[in-house]
Amino acid sequence: MATSIRLDPAIEQRLDKLAAQTGRTKAYYLRELVAKGLDDLEDYYLAAATMERVRKGEERIYSLEEAERDLGLAD
Repeated sequence: MATSIRLDPAIEQRLDKLAAQTGRTKAYYLRELVAKGLDDLEDYYLAAATMERVRKGEERIYSLEEAERDLGLAD
C-alpha cells in the first residue's frame, strides 16, 4: 500500500543523510520506523485503554498472590 507523509525538512535531511551514508533507501528506513514504532504505539494505547477499563471497574485485576495461586505457582 502506498502512503505519503510530509516530513519536517530537518527530519527529511537526516533521513536523506542516513540513506546516503548506508546505501539503503529512505523507504527502507521509513518501513523500519513504522514497524518498530507500531509495536510501541500498540503497547501504549492498548495499555492505556486497559487502565481506563480498570479505573471504570470494567476490568478485573489480580494480586500477585492470586495470580500465583491460580497458575499453580504458590508455595
